[in-house]
Amino acid sequence: MPNEASSIDCPDYSVVVPVLNEAGNILPLIDEICAAMVEVAGEGGYEIVYVDDGSTDEAPAELEVAAQGQNVLRVYRHETSCGQSQALITGIKHAKSDWIITLDGDGQNDPSDIPKLIRARDDAVAREPGYAERFLYVGHRRRRHDSLARSYQSWLANDIRGWILGDHTPDSGCGLKLFRRDVFLDLPRFNALHRFIPALVIRAGSRAVSVEVSHRPRTRGQSKYGLWRRLATGVVDLIGVLWLIARNTRPELTKQKGAP
Repeated sequence: MPNEASSIDCPDYSVVVPVLNEAGNILPLIDEICAAMVEVAGEGGYEIVYVDDGSTDEAPAELEVAAQGQNVLRVYRHETSCGQSQALITGIKHAKSDWIITLDGDGQNDPSDIPKLIRARDDAVAREPGYAERFLYVGHRRRRHDSLARSYQSWLANDIRGWILGDHTPDSGCGLKLFRRDVFLDLPRFNALHRFIPALVIRAGSRAVSVEVSHRPRTRGQSKYGLWRRLATGVVDLIGVLWLIARNTRPELTKQKGAP
């Protein structure tokens, strides 16, 4: 059930964090997000939306404790795990702000990098007003702090995906992103959506802007993705996204009499 303690009706930003079995990472990360958002949020403030994707560890209890002490925090829970993409969809659908910030719940994304994405957006909007607001701003973890095997997996996946889809995004899988809520909700939805957001945003006629961010080693919990699982599902997902891009059409509208 959602925690309704937040009194913010129209925050400047909604920070959406999907989690699955991240006990021990919940409270420290929320504190870091709050510290980062104080720096960038205006008079409208901010909210944090956590989506617990059916955790079976102590994460639900930690979220309950956190919600009691943070009036900016709202919590939703999937009774059974539906996957990271569906957790993102749930959080963004229930977010109150027009601007969404996402990051992973394992603590490897550094919330202090959030202002970098916002500055990149502000710079782009100053150059291309009315257009750059539709861009996706995505982190690029140039220096990874993962195991050699996982770093290789990510490099290989990004290289293959970029070559096939042509999204020109060096780190599509980085959880740290900034975008408008309506841009995301216009995207097709499927189980692996979170890995292909840059390609889908470009498919919709917009642009993905990469911003270099830091990356931290995991200190608690375990990764949810193994090599063979990622390879098996990734190939099928990649074929599906390629089909979506090939079948896409974007009409050019001419305003007619009586149109709003």
